[in-house]
Amino acid sequence: MTNDDPTLIRSSKSQRILVDGLPFAIEIFRLEHDVDWSLEVIDPEGTSHVWDDSFRSDKSARDEAIRALQVGATAFMSDLGVGQVSLE
Repeated sequence: MTNDDPTLIRSSKSQRILVDGLPFAIEIFRLEHDVDWSLEVIDPEGTSHVWDDSFRSDKSARDEAIRALQVGATAFMSDLGVGQVSLE
C-alpha cells in the first residue's frame, strides 16, 4: 500500500507574533508540487482564519498577514479598530 497523500511544505516565513500582547500564529504552506502558497492565521482563541486567495511567494503571504493584523487583535478577530504588531 502506498501513501497517496500529498506532502505539505511549511514555509520558513511561518511565525508566531504578538498583537496587542496576544499570540497569533502565521502559518504559510503549500502542497509539494504546487507553486502558490496558502495563508492561515490562528488567533489566541484557536480560531483559524484562512485566506481564499493564494500567494505567489511565501514572503507576500507573510506580508499580507502582518498587514491584516495591524488593525489589532480584537479588530482582526471582529474586523474593527487599530493596534500594534510586534514579532516574537
